[in-house]
Amino acid sequence: MTTGLTTASLREGLERIIRKLEVCADELNSLDAALGDGDLGVTMVRGGRSVQAELPGLPEDIGLALMKCAQAFTRISGSTLGTLLATGLMSVAKATKGRREIPWSEVSSLLAGATETMIQRGQAQLGDKTILDALDAARKAIEGLDDPKAQVLAADAAVAAAIEKFRPQPARQGRARIFGEKSRGRDDPGMVAFKRMIEGLL
Repeated sequence: MTTGLTTASLREGLERIIRKLEVCADELNSLDAALGDGDLGVTMVRGGRSVQAELPGLPEDIGLALMKCAQAFTRISGSTLGTLLATGLMSVAKATKGRREIPWSEVSSLLAGATETMIQRGQAQLGDKTILDALDAARKAIEGLDDPKAQVLAADAAVAAAIEKFRPQPARQGRARIFGEKSRGRDDPGMVAFKRMIEGLL
C-alpha cells in the first residue's frame, strides 16, 4: 500500500464511487424530487460516466489528474451540486499540481480548502443544511489520521451523524429553501449523495 494518494489509487477510488452512484441513482432522484428537480441521481451518474471515460488516461501528476476529472464532470453536469463538486475538485487540483503522491495526512487540509472554495462559489454557509456540512464533518473526522481505511470509516460515521443532526432543520439554500418548514424532517440530497460516495470507498 502506498503511503499516500497516487493516480493509481485515485483511479481505483473513483471507479468504486462511480459504481456506487450507479446503484443509488433512483434513491438520489427520489430525495431530490422532494426538495428539488428530481434529477440528482441522473446528474451524478452522467457525471460519473464522463469521469470514468477519462480514468485510463489520467496523468501521474495528481493535480493534473484531478483537473481532468473536474473538467469531465463539468462537461456533463450543469446542476448546482455538480458545479460545486467540480469547484471543490479544481481547488484540490490546484493545491496538488506537480506532485505524484499526496500523504494521506494532508487529505483533511485539502478538504478544508475545497470546502472554503465551494462556500465562496455557492454563496452558502456551514449550517445551511447542504453538502458543505457533510464535507466539513468528514474533514474534522479525518484530521490527524494517516491511514486511508481509518479515514473512510471515520468520514462515513461523521457524515451519517451530520445527516441525522440536520434532518429536523429547515433547508436554507438552493431550491430546497423554497420549501421552508416542509423541508424539516427531510434529508438534504447533496449530503446523502456524499454519504453514498464515501460508502463506495468502503
